[in-house]
Amino acid sequence: MKYKLCFPLLMVVILVSCETNHNSEINALFEGYSGKLPGAAAMVIQNGDILYQGTFGMADIDQGIAVSDSSNFRLASVTKQFTAMAILQLMDDNQLNFNTSLREIFPAFPMYAADINYGHLLHHTSGLLDYEGLIADSATVPVRDADVLDLLLLQDTTRFLPGSDYSYNNGGYALLALTVERISGMPFQDYLKENIFKPLQMHTSVAFLKGYNEVPNRAYGYYLKDHSILFSDQSMTSSVLGDGGIYTSLKDMYKWDQALYGTTLVSQAMIDSAFTPWLDTYGCGWRIEPYKGHERISHTGSTCGFRNVYQRFPDSNLSIVVLTNRRDPGVQYLAEAIADLYL
Repeated sequence: MKYKLCFPLLMVVILVSCETNHNSEINALFEGYSGKLPGAAAMVIQNGDILYQGTFGMADIDQGIAVSDSSNFRLASVTKQFTAMAILQLMDDNQLNFNTSLREIFPAFPMYAADINYGHLLHHTSGLLDYEGLIADSATVPVRDADVLDLLLLQDTTRFLPGSDYSYNNGGYALLALTVERISGMPFQDYLKENIFKPLQMHTSVAFLKGYNEVPNRAYGYYLKDHSILFSDQSMTSSVLGDGGIYTSLKDMYKWDQALYGTTLVSQAMIDSAFTPWLDTYGCGWRIEPYKGHERISHTGSTCGFRNVYQRFPDSNLSIVVLTNRRDPGVQYLAEAIADLYL
């Protein structure tokens, strides 16, 4: 689908919770997402209070539906922290641990995977080949998590000795989702619903699988080219759930953020493990690194029609969420510009 850009642009902003002196400054950052354009949703949380909330532009251009705090955006790789949390729950129940071998859960793996364990998968140090490069050029059906497993079972080597180096790997998180299924006996999307979304009352969040469930209040993906808006919602890898398949909203991200300060989902030991990097700066579904003298725990998400970022600064109890339903540009700079106002 193709849409013509409409000018002039009109800003639509919803402000919730307490007023701050930074509202106008943050609104100005999102001016390019306003009006009849693919939109954005942003939130600033500190000490449990919503200091800023803004929504801009359109969630569904065809239907003329504006972005709201209930609009569900595809998180892309921000999903990984939820996948990691599911694995940490299983670890809390002593059903596996960081040293559990991949071949213990998936014995069909060739011997090249003998030294890969779940710590390696969580921290991107497995050395597994990137599954995206293994998809046949002639493929027309989007791959799913089980297809990622099939592709990796056909390989005979890793990129490097497991545990010796860091290389970001989406396939490892597809295997983590399949591990949740094998151990729990539940489809991954149902496990998330019952063990993460329901306990946190994230009622509209969903790991989306076409034909199995639906996304309420769905924001669709687009990209801007010249003076046109093109529909760009799904790709060949959009059906892989473990590495990027969750849809959620500002409302539900607030609940997720607050849960990470407590032990509703896992023990404190597992929370601490999630936020502890191994090689490089990667924990369990999180990047942990310094930012202007502060520890930053964060993740970005990027796919064919969405760009997102979620940043937490524990020493200030400050969190920033930015969700957008367009392919470009990246939004890390927006979150950092907001962070600079509060840190």
